[in-house]
Amino acid sequence: MNVGMIGATRRARIVSACSFDVFDTFLLRACTTPDGVFERTYELSGISEVCPNVSTSFVQHRIQAEARARQEAKDRCGLSEVYISDIYSYFPFKLYGLDRRALNDLAEAEFHAELELCGANPGIVDKYLEMKRAGYSTGFISDTYWNTQQLARLLRACSPGLDWDFLYASCDHGSSKSEKLFAKYLLEQGFDAATSLHVGDNENADIRGARRHGLGAHYYPQASAALTSKLQRETATFELLWPDRPSRLDHGGRTLRRVVATQSSEESRGFQLGLTVLGPVMSAFDAFIEARRARLAQTSGRVAIGFLGRDGFLAHRIWQDAHEQEAAYLEINRRVSLVGSANTLEPLCELVGNVAKIDAPTFADIIKTLPPKVAAFFAEREDGVATGRELADALPELIEASEIADVAADIRARLLVYLRKAIPDFDACTDLMLVDLGYAGSVQKSLRRIFDCEGIAIRLHGTYLLALDDAFGDIADDDSAEGFISDFVATPHVKRMIIRNVTLLEQMCCSADGSVRDYRGGEVEREINPRPKEQIALASEIQAGALAFGERARTLGPQHGFRHLAAPDVAARWATAVLARLLLLPDDDELVLLGDFSHDVNLGTHALAPMIDGHTVKNLAVARGIIGACAAPAPPMWLAGSFASISQSHAYLYLLFGANRLPGNVFGETPCGNLEIGLFAANGSLSMETITAYRSGLGELRVRIPIVRTMAVTRIGVPIGRLAHEGILHGVVLQSGDSVEDASKNPQAARLAEDRLIFAGLARNGRHYQASHEDGTLLIPVDPPRSKVAIYTIMITSLGDERAFGRSIGN
Repeated sequence: MNVGMIGATRRARIVSACSFDVFDTFLLRACTTPDGVFERTYELSGISEVCPNVSTSFVQHRIQAEARARQEAKDRCGLSEVYISDIYSYFPFKLYGLDRRALNDLAEAEFHAELELCGANPGIVDKYLEMKRAGYSTGFISDTYWNTQQLARLLRACSPGLDWDFLYASCDHGSSKSEKLFAKYLLEQGFDAATSLHVGDNENADIRGARRHGLGAHYYPQASAALTSKLQRETATFELLWPDRPSRLDHGGRTLRRVVATQSSEESRGFQLGLTVLGPVMSAFDAFIEARRARLAQTSGRVAIGFLGRDGFLAHRIWQDAHEQEAAYLEINRRVSLVGSANTLEPLCELVGNVAKIDAPTFADIIKTLPPKVAAFFAEREDGVATGRELADALPELIEASEIADVAADIRARLLVYLRKAIPDFDACTDLMLVDLGYAGSVQKSLRRIFDCEGIAIRLHGTYLLALDDAFGDIADDDSAEGFISDFVATPHVKRMIIRNVTLLEQMCCSADGSVRDYRGGEVEREINPRPKEQIALASEIQAGALAFGERARTLGPQHGFRHLAAPDVAARWATAVLARLLLLPDDDELVLLGDFSHDVNLGTHALAPMIDGHTVKNLAVARGIIGACAAPAPPMWLAGSFASISQSHAYLYLLFGANRLPGNVFGETPCGNLEIGLFAANGSLSMETITAYRSGLGELRVRIPIVRTMAVTRIGVPIGRLAHEGILHGVVLQSGDSVEDASKNPQAARLAEDRLIFAGLARNGRHYQASHEDGTLLIPVDPPRSKVAIYTIMITSLGDERAFGRSIGN
């Protein structure tokens, strides 16, 4: 029976009474989980002053005390309902410097925590009053350790003037809703169960419990199963990143997200992702932007705001919805700003040096010129393509600084025409806030050089979602840069891990247009947008959900009394946890939704890089181990998603690495013995070599076999039966380089096709093998190496009980 869909008159005819659950239904708590009340009790009781930084210990002891009290009651009388005083009778007072006389003080502190954190749920209050006006009995039934008097005090504190026809607290009756409390309520009140209704959030106690006693039941869930899973992962992420910070008190941010989510009937998964995950992060960032604008306005003249496109597109839309202050959307990217600021070759070399590969047409499109020496340089390269590093090293000999200066002057002139058109009264501005996702402020620094070249004294203030704070030591003295997620919020290591995976966030936040390539007459000229139309459409759905969250949060937050953005440090930590959870620990639904995303390189090329590539990560894990794979450069652009595509355990290991909690002496590898292998040369000769075998922290066995091109090896024989009589062969991968060190660090690890491998003396079924004798051998073909050195790596998981470590294997 759906309360919201049945008219009041009809309900009056078919329902004689309606009971409501109290906590998480009629009352909502402004904390992440119910035990946030215990965390606040720790603070209100004064224990936090005597025993600081042990809130987690206090919460766990409070939980354990309740469990012991309930078990004692169960053992004594068969029912597990208890009072708050019963719970604290099992609390370890002496641990916190207290004696048992503090029992009542702790119970009172916890009740005050409830008063502080609880608030009436406006939607349920409306339903309660609507049913009361319809003329039938209304009241409350709660599973709680607060007695009826305490419960009444709490209800009226949250909803002044509230009255009821009945009020049942389980502790007063020694029975819960899932036991006998519903039956007692019906008997005492004389209600007909068939014409009565109960509203609650707990599927077992409120819904099944009511129906078991014949009552109608309306389910008011706190969150869907999918959202609940995300919230639990966020808590784990928060506690991993900030183990010494309270993880349950967030001023109502999570409860607000649940309320917003339950009021959404939108079925699009992209919309839901924006509504429940991206929206809360970007709304918190928006509050940070406004706070920074307000501070600047107090000390400056005229402050203009510019959101840098493309990545600042969503942030700009959220700002437009939430504020009356005018703000511009500025399509300025790193490429255009660097070239426009290039009075020397240094910015140009920095720009092209970061390009994987580049050809003459791309260079001409970026720089707007193609000097003869540069054209000749490309003509000498295979297929006319060079690496960005090769070009950057050669540029000082290929192009005159004066040529670049002329090109830069032209771009600056066109850029300034655009800025004056985009920002009203541009020349009257004293300060310009540049809002962007981040990270090292390259556009801000380039604009500073451009403004200085043109004699423009406007101060620049970078305002970033993520800031690499150590990258801003060289900005002008009058300029500033500040990140919402700064080094005071998350450690530099954590931020770099987030930024390593941030291209997913960029794709969700950016506009549907191609990147800017130039300006004409104050208008933007853009690159074509190479991203698939399906990806653009999905990003639009996600953005719509994020905008919807901002709109609903601005209405529902005050209605519920939530002040989720009132404490900037708390808001920043939780926004970081939500973002880090999405980027570093995605769930399977998010992998399915976002896994086909690709990233446009955006340097004058139309190349698309894959967001996820689980095969590459698997190969790197074989070649370099889990820690080596965690440090892999792009692509794939979403490395965490690539780990998650292998397994959720791999994703969590990657999160541990990002939090700097994946110790190398545990998850690295150690030598476990020697193995003699055979190298077959092209002339038919056979040489025996001894190599070291390693065991990883995950129990894998790994051997690496370096082959020098001059050795002319055509086949390698590895007696894997001596490594493990029975096991799983995870594969053979190949890395190449000019030296053993270069090859071992090469992230391009190619897997040899399994049908090329020969199993001699080994019974094989897929990746599983079993040796018929100790000399069971894997024969690996060796192709003529293109580089000086090739390294073949084999990884095996032993399925036997033998442990060969501590002894030589292969002798």
